[in-house]
Amino acid sequence: MKRNAMVILTLILALSTLLAACGSKKNNDTSSPSASTSPSASASASAPASEPASPSKEVEPFTVSLRHIQIGEPQKFRKAILDEVVKKTEAEVPGLKFELDGVEDAVNRFTKLPAEMAAGNQPKIFDLFGGNADALKYAKAGRLLDLTPILDELQLKDKFLNVFGQFTLDGKIYGLPIGGNMEGVFYNTEIFQQNGLNPPTTWDDLIKAADTLKGKGITPFAQASQAGWVPNMLVDTLLGRHVAAGFPNGLTDGTLKWNSPEIVAAYTLYQDFVKKGYFTKGELGKTYDDMLNEFGAGKAAMMFDGSWRSSAFKADGVAKAINGKVAFIALPAIPNAAGEQTSINANYGNGYGFSSDLNENELAAVKAFIKNLYNDEMQLRGLTEDGVLPSMKLSDEAMGKVTDPLVKQVLDTMKAAGSSFVHFDSVVQKAVNAETENQLQKLIANKATPQEVGDAIQKVQDTENAKK
Repeated sequence: MKRNAMVILTLILALSTLLAACGSKKNNDTSSPSASTSPSASASASAPASEPASPSKEVEPFTVSLRHIQIGEPQKFRKAILDEVVKKTEAEVPGLKFELDGVEDAVNRFTKLPAEMAAGNQPKIFDLFGGNADALKYAKAGRLLDLTPILDELQLKDKFLNVFGQFTLDGKIYGLPIGGNMEGVFYNTEIFQQNGLNPPTTWDDLIKAADTLKGKGITPFAQASQAGWVPNMLVDTLLGRHVAAGFPNGLTDGTLKWNSPEIVAAYTLYQDFVKKGYFTKGELGKTYDDMLNEFGAGKAAMMFDGSWRSSAFKADGVAKAINGKVAFIALPAIPNAAGEQTSINANYGNGYGFSSDLNENELAAVKAFIKNLYNDEMQLRGLTEDGVLPSMKLSDEAMGKVTDPLVKQVLDTMKAAGSSFVHFDSVVQKAVNAETENQLQKLIANKATPQEVGDAIQKVQDTENAKK
């Protein structure tokens, strides 16, 4: 009886095993009609749980060099924006690591980048000025990446303002302006009020203020001329106000001369300011940061500078001591000057360029960098946090978020301008620009007359123009 039971049990187990084997084969045989036509069978066959996990593809790390000029305390807001873009881009592009190289503005523009471009070993991403002397020169040499198809791919081109003039060659775009700026007069409203002075919105009020303040031992204008480009900002506006037409492009085509009467008159006016003691004593030994520090400490009542400086006067800015005590205006109309007196120096000449020598990974990094930097959020942050005028179209809603009264004054001043002109250093050749700085420093040191300054610059201009 026991033996019969064991036999029966053994038969049952064998039958169960056979049935299970048949069922398993049927469910796994995808060539059978039922497996190929049954939706449930197909879903079961393609379900991730029924397939072995495939090993993840290892990402090869790579680096992309990024040259920027956001160094020092005054540039901290702009640097913070760049750091955020870098971090976001690295997170999006597998294996990417940026190598940041912070270089002082003039060193990058006039020393490092030109040498790198000549050798063909420029960074992959770099700070770039527009115009014939920089972006267009490098584009002609084949060193810059044509951004036109990338802007089309990212659907960004139509989102920019009309800002590509200094970066366009033969219809192709070779650089992206990060923002715009204008140059004008910052003045300390508290000092003006304490001394019973009107805001310097007319030439008479400006000269009266300068004479009154100098008589009281207060420097009228903070100035720093160790680097020639700093005093050249004011000179550039004086030139634009004195020349009736053709400035600055006429300088390179020969229709306008540096030693013409109107340009010599502009240098003469600057020399008058020097002789009257309107500028910082010992300005030739002062740096750009020294100029801001003097104005920020209340030792000077006015400062001619770019609108980008507005961020320095924020509550957490480098010149926070005068937060809420600074106003901004365009240089007042100059009596008897031949140029348009509501015209301002304003342009979108500074931004980023990209090397034409990129591999597939580097190109992906560049596209992500552009996408993350050139958008509404970053443009608005650049305006509100750093005083950089947007190069892209921002909605009324976005512009309504601008609450800083100083930034609003900059925007209103630019809107009220009758016309604008670009700084001559974006048009003339580098040798000419260098000579303007050299000659201006001689003028300040009383080692050259305005006419001698104009003659010397024109001599270099003629030489450079002849090279065409």
